[in-house]
Amino acid sequence: MNVLFLCTGNSCRSILAEAIFNHLAPEEWQAMSAGSQPTGQVHPRSLALLEREGISIEGLFSKSWDKLPVVPDIVITVCGNAAGETCPTYLGPALRAHWGVDDPAKAIGTEDEINAVFTQAYRALREGIETFFSLPLEELRQNPSAFRTKLDYIGLLKFKQS
Repeated sequence: MNVLFLCTGNSCRSILAEAIFNHLAPEEWQAMSAGSQPTGQVHPRSLALLEREGISIEGLFSKSWDKLPVVPDIVITVCGNAAGETCPTYLGPALRAHWGVDDPAKAIGTEDEINAVFTQAYRALREGIETFFSLPLEELRQNPSAFRTKLDYIGLLKFKQS
């Protein structure tokens, strides 16, 4: 099963989600990330945070959603509702869900305050992904409607919504 984490710039949130997901995923699951308007680079704080957490950064790069290596089975948008962002809408046949995370790349303040915003985004995504993997995935694969409900529930439970 292929999961796409999608946002606009593909420099922070979707990259973090891709790396966390692949770090925790069983063999038959694979994540990728993309953006509708990719920045072309991964935010250095995202890479540093992943390394501190012991998660591989190998192969991570900012990329467009029109250059995906495979068609995703599930698309999870991670744009932040509270920030007034417009999330891109993936037009393929995938199950879709939204897990709203504010963009840490837009954080302002001291170094410690900015790092705290990145850590908060990381923790929210990790919690959502850990909850995802606690689901009866094989059972849900046979019932797309129930799967979508569970994905939406994670979005509501784990991520602040506006």
